[in-house]
Amino acid sequence: MGTKGREIVGMDVKELLTLLNKAFADEWLAYYQYWLGAKLAKGPMKEAVMAELVQHAADELRHADMLTTRILQLGGVPVPDPREWFKMTNCGYDAPNDPYVRMLLEQNIKGEQCAISVYKALLEKTLNKDPVTYNIVLQILQDEVEHEEDLQALLEDMDLMIQENKR
Repeated sequence: MGTKGREIVGMDVKELLTLLNKAFADEWLAYYQYWLGAKLAKGPMKEAVMAELVQHAADELRHADMLTTRILQLGGVPVPDPREWFKMTNCGYDAPNDPYVRMLLEQNIKGEQCAISVYKALLEKTLNKDPVTYNIVLQILQDEVEHEEDLQALLEDMDLMIQENKR
């Protein structure tokens, strides 16, 4: 990281790197959860759910890349061993053991809600202290809010379709 770039960080960089690495671990686990869920999905509206999960997986991978860039800019190292992700994660990992689309949607909604909480806390922590990280976190938070909305809308559509079929 450049000298001026380090100067503008008005907080403990080591603590910030820990928080960013925890978010980095979350993003990789979320990527895999979405990606695998998209491959395994079964049930009503499967194609729509699969398409949404694939898109979200790509977004989570992009988030991991954004976090990697910032971690490196701050002089840190992204968690190099995937086995460490489970130790560092804020949000955990829900294996898509039940490939039924409703279960996948519910698992991923839970994950997005956790991510929203994590990024809201990071936003508050970096406000007026690290504008670069703040802007990265704000972009990611916007995506996570959109993801939650997308998944909840699919779940609502599925419920309406099932109710309609019962008529």
